Amino acid sequence: MPVTLESFHHALGRGELAAVYLLAGEEPLLLQEAADALRARARALGFGQREILDVDARFDWNELARAGASLSLFASRRLIELRLPTGRADRDGAAAIGEWCKSPAADTVLLILASEWSKKHEIAWVREVERAGVYLWIKPPRVDQLPAWIRTRMRARGFAPDEDAVALLASRAEGNLLAIAQEIDKLAMLREGGRVTAAELEALDADNALFDVFKLTDAAFAGDAARALRVLAGLRGEGEELIPMLGWLVTQLELALRLASADDFNAAARAEYNFWEAKQKLFAAALKRAGRGPAHWERCVAWCARIDRMAKGRVVDDSGKAIGDAWQELERLLVAIAQPRAMTALNAAA
Repeated sequence: MPVTLESFHHALGRGELAAVYLLAGEEPLLLQEAADALRARARALGFGQREILDVDARFDWNELARAGASLSLFASRRLIELRLPTGRADRDGAAAIGEWCKSPAADTVLLILASEWSKKHEIAWVREVERAGVYLWIKPPRVDQLPAWIRTRMRARGFAPDEDAVALLASRAEGNLLAIAQEIDKLAMLREGGRVTAAELEALDADNALFDVFKLTDAAFAGDAARALRVLAGLRGEGEELIPMLGWLVTQLELALRLASADDFNAAARAEYNFWEAKQKLFAAALKRAGRGPAHWERCVAWCARIDRMAKGRVVDDSGKAIGDAWQELERLLVAIAQPRAMTALNAAA
């Protein structure tokens, strides 16, 4: 069985690190914070070198063994991060991880990070990790657990929220932990700790009515193209960078793609992704507009990849000159997400 998030953080403060860690889960804030806590503890214990291995379709799993066998000229202790986005290792990958777990490299910690995870991922190599180290499946708090999570996070920043303030934060973000964390961080920048009421949070929101990327994706998935474009214009006007917001959009599109491919949408939304009712309805309506199957969402994900290349100047003409307007392409994509029937016309006009 995987350890809990609470026991993971508690154990980090005591003694040495385990030889291998698997941190997995689809809640980006909690996954990032757990990984950051492990990195910080490793630095405190003298792990002065950090090596990152990104696993993709062309990854050579011999790299893991070579990384473990190599010697560092700069640090005697090392942290190796194996980033496994899909959470799936092929036969070679499973064998490589299994071999590492049987014979861990000296003075080295292996951290495996997976941002997609479900019960289907818990196969033999995961059990090898459990035997050799620590396996943490990070799940977002359930609806009934969210108020306690909000109170704990606010108290850590010195705030004492009343029940209405907690309820307001929970309902406003609909379970999006990153959005809640940002609201708390914004409050901390504007005032010192102490009692917080719902009325104060309402006023804060009115006085700082900056558009955010969560509203952008919600508008697009809700089918409101006009609002999505207004939000995008607001984000651009506030100086937001395109690529970070594109990253959040990709996560939502990939989620829609997985749900469109699921045998039972409702079961997947509740059991695997712990959707709030409002978010479940949002995605259900978006998938219905797009028609049956994952084809529309596959095209949208591919479109994001093109926008990313365009923003980095990697879409060029025959002479090698960068072409295209990434912001304009993002506008077109948002319209296609909101109004899937418009995608054919938009592609024809491109």
